[in-house]
Amino acid sequence: MDSAELFRWVLDNLNYWVVTVFMAIESSFIPFPSEVVVPPAAWKAMDPASGMNIFLVVVFATIGADIGALFNYYLARWLGRPIVYRFADSRIGHMCLIDRESVERAEQYFRDHGAASTFFGRLIPAIRQLISIPAGLANMRLDHFLLYTTLGAGVWNSVLALIGYLIYRYSGLKTTNDVYLEATKYSHEIGYVLLALAVLIVGFLIYKGVKKKK
Repeated sequence: MDSAELFRWVLDNLNYWVVTVFMAIESSFIPFPSEVVVPPAAWKAMDPASGMNIFLVVVFATIGADIGALFNYYLARWLGRPIVYRFADSRIGHMCLIDRESVERAEQYFRDHGAASTFFGRLIPAIRQLISIPAGLANMRLDHFLLYTTLGAGVWNSVLALIGYLIYRYSGLKTTNDVYLEATKYSHEIGYVLLALAVLIVGFLIYKGVKKKK
């Protein structure tokens, strides 16, 4: 089964289990776009006959994201940096769209932003799937990792679900495949806007805290 056939199967069989499983895959190192899952599932959930609820789509998508993130976290924690980089340099790693540069970029992002990077990193394309690896390599506390990952994934999945909702309300699209294609146009741009807002808010809070100490 090639990627086009897999996408078609997912889009034709969307339910809570499919959302959970494929968001777990998306959150691991296996390349799979979240736009194939959440926006079409949210769009479908707006139809009362679907038996789905848009809020539960976000919940199950976030559970799936946590599962995939935990897989990366423990894999990195158990294997260690040398084996992780050896995998990144391998042909299999390249088939999974992972290379040394992408892992180094995720590690540098983690070093620059600390534990909160597991939140902010979930909003950045190309970093989102890999930010769990440096967290595992650094032996980040599991409760902190899960908290930041759940918050970041929840925000991102809410954005994707909102895209699906808006497409349902304000477009005439009739198939989940059309919804996926439309959602892909906007998801990355919205992710960067969200990240910029989050950075501004955190910067403001830090500024207020420093000013208060003075």
